[in-house]
Order: sequence, then structure tokens, then C-alpha cells
Amino acid sequence: MRTRRLAREEEAPLVEHLEELRQRVMVALAAVAVAAPVAFVFHDRILDLLARPLPAAHRHVVALGVTEPLSVSLAVSVYAGVLFALPVLLWQLWSFLAPALDAAAERRILALAAFGLVLGAAGLAFGYGILLPRAVHWLTSYDTAHFRILVRASGYYSFVTSVLLGVVAVFETPLVVLALVGLGVLTSAGLRRNRRRGYLVVAVAALALPGPDPVTTVLELLPMWALYEGSIWLAALAERRAAKLSIVGAQA
Repeated sequence: MRTRRLAREEEAPLVEHLEELRQRVMVALAAVAVAAPVAFVFHDRILDLLARPLPAAHRHVVALGVTEPLSVSLAVSVYAGVLFALPVLLWQLWSFLAPALDAAAERRILALAAFGLVLGAAGLAFGYGILLPRAVHWLTSYDTAHFRILVRASGYYSFVTSVLLGVVAVFETPLVVLALVGLGVLTSAGLRRNRRRGYLVVAVAALALPGPDPVTTVLELLPMWALYEGSIWLAALAERRAAKLSIVGAQA
């Protein structure tokens, strides 16, 4: 049955809201249930893509157990299925929340969502193209005089997933700052005054992110500092725009 989207500011009983939520959750789960098997059909290409940051000598990862190749393939397919189904998941979430918003708030949230998608894509590209190759090359060449390094499949793909998710989360920093500025929790002046503390917090966050080696940590830290500075600039722009809108509203 097709899920009906409520009109803007349309009132509906609680039971109808719960039924709509249930239907949208079912649609989201169905999207993942369809996308994951499709991803499994192409899991060999996905595994090759994820193994590409490894040095050529380590791209045939080791499986310790008869079930590990299948379990790793299934796990990677599920993650890929969620990624492929993400447009459907976001649309279902938006369709459920949008009727409660006015036109101005809807435009602001859509703009922030588009900005967040751009930041996420940039983080994914940076993590896969720059951070991961350098991190795994450093790790797989560390102290080869004492260690014969064999890359285990489950550990490696878990590492790749956690690093990429961590980098995407880092690149969403400006979006979080803009949201906090909009709520009045932060100001651009406050961010400038506390720049040193902000840099320290960013450094602690970089140490807490996945990546046990100094190369990964430094490569995560540099864009985090740049994003912090960019967040201050964006916060100032958002404050100026809010001030102009308030003046226009007062004159009207």
C-alpha cells in the first residue's frame, strides 16, 4: 500500500501518525532488503574496490576460518545495501517530518541537507583517496624486520569501514556548527575567542577517531582544523543572514 504524505501543517490523530511511521519504516527496511542482495551479486567488485588502498602484495587478504569469507562478504554487502538505499531512507525520513515544518524552515533544512551530502561525499573521497592508502601503506610496512604482516579480511574491512565513517563524520563538522549557531548555542565571536580550545578539542577528537597510527591521525587532524576555521566563517555568514532577515521582518 502506498504511504500517504500528510499535507503541510495537516492535523492527524496519533494513531495515524504511528501508522504512517510504521509504513515508512517498512519501506526503508524493504529498500535495504532489496539493495543488500543486489550488492551481494557484485560483492567481488566491492571487495576489490575496498582492497585497492592496500599495497599490491597484500591485496589478497587472509581468512582464518571456513566461514570468514562468507561472513565478510555478507557484512560488506549489507553496508553497501544501506549506502545504496540511502536516498530512499532519507526520503522516507523527510516525508515523515516535512508536514510539521513551514515553508521557510523546509527550505532551510533542505539547503542544510544538500550541504551535508556534499560534505559527506567530500569526506568519503578524502578518506578513500588520500587517507586510507597512506595509512595502510604505513601500517603494512611497519617493522617488517620483526613481523610478517598478513592482512586478515575481517579486520581490514572493519578498519576501512570505521575509518571512512569517521572521516565522513569529521567532514560534517560545519553542518553541526551551523545547526548550533542557528539554535543560539554557539556564535562566531565565541568560536574565534576560543580558537585555541577549539583546536585542542579537535586534536582530542582526531586521537579518538579510528586509526591507531600517526599517519592516519595527522591526516584526520589537518582537515579537521581546516573545517573548524571554515565553520567560523560559515557561522559569521549565517549570523549576518539571520540579522538581515530579522530587520526585513521588523520593517514588514
